[in-house]
Amino acid sequence: MRKRMIGFILGLVIVIGAGVVLTTFRKPDCSQLSPGQPAEVEVIPIPMAGPLNQRSAEISGMDWYGEYLIILPQYLDHADGRVMYAIPKSEILKALQEPSAPPIEPIRIPVEDQMFGDKDVKDFEGYEAIAFIENQLYLTVEVSSDDGMVGYLISGEIEPDLSRIVLDVDGRQSIPLPQDIDNLTDEAILAVGDQLVTIFEANGAVVNPSPAAQVFDSNLNLARNISFPVMEYRVTDATRLDSSGNFWVLNTFTLGTYDLDPAEDQIAQQFGEGCTHSYYHWVERLVELHYEPETGITLSETPPIQLALQGTVLSRNWEAVVRLDDQGFLIASDKYPKTILGFVPLP
Repeated sequence: MRKRMIGFILGLVIVIGAGVVLTTFRKPDCSQLSPGQPAEVEVIPIPMAGPLNQRSAEISGMDWYGEYLIILPQYLDHADGRVMYAIPKSEILKALQEPSAPPIEPIRIPVEDQMFGDKDVKDFEGYEAIAFIENQLYLTVEVSSDDGMVGYLISGEIEPDLSRIVLDVDGRQSIPLPQDIDNLTDEAILAVGDQLVTIFEANGAVVNPSPAAQVFDSNLNLARNISFPVMEYRVTDATRLDSSGNFWVLNTFTLGTYDLDPAEDQIAQQFGEGCTHSYYHWVERLVELHYEPETGITLSETPPIQLALQGTVLSRNWEAVVRLDDQGFLIASDKYPKTILGFVPLP
């Protein structure tokens, strides 16, 4: 009996292990969708040269400065000197038109930030988001203190020739956080006229049942709070507003984010799940929102853009997004599973 029980347990372990392996490395057959099932979009990678293509770059935000895509690393000292990066839009369009073209060489922009995060700030967790108003740039920052999480808003100025960026770290302002959750602060920022809107990372029904976004003026004074929709999972970056007051956010659920304690996904309930999203546990999508100065931020009626997932363990941690004209979006990941700059065409 004992041998039989041991054999049963070993067999059960083997079956469970085999199931985990198959689920992890075997993709579902998505050649034919079920009736009414939404299609998913494949991310088209754009090769970049070093050091921006290294995992240590940990891309955390992007925004347009004129015809240049400005890329914000989470830690500015990951390479020689303290730097951000710029890529001409023309180089991105060329890479998409000529897939065999060599990797894009990013322009290095030296940053003067008084070594912020290296000497005066304990448990500095990096720069998280970036937005431009003309030559002024605004960054959100994440810090883990003894009293809990702290978010900051920092302003700076970029030289028009991209020769340097100077940050006013002494003038930083605290961002009120709706909840104290480890490793979570305001990870998205968008410029609305001469004001700035910052968005907390976790807005799910359980962890943050009454979400709100913060509105600051260009001098970093907190003007007011505005409503934000309940949205499960993480919100990691936002595009600029379009002429209709709409913008898109990255909305993801990846390995290591179980502390979000997600409730029922109302967006998936309304619009359905794509093939890989119905098979795997993770979420990688773009969600459109609408901004009204008086009433706040609401979900639009546009279906989300669901990205075709790569697998259970190989979930991608998308941290940055911008529009690319009327063609689609550029998105970027941090070091999980590696640094990726990708193009998401409009469906």
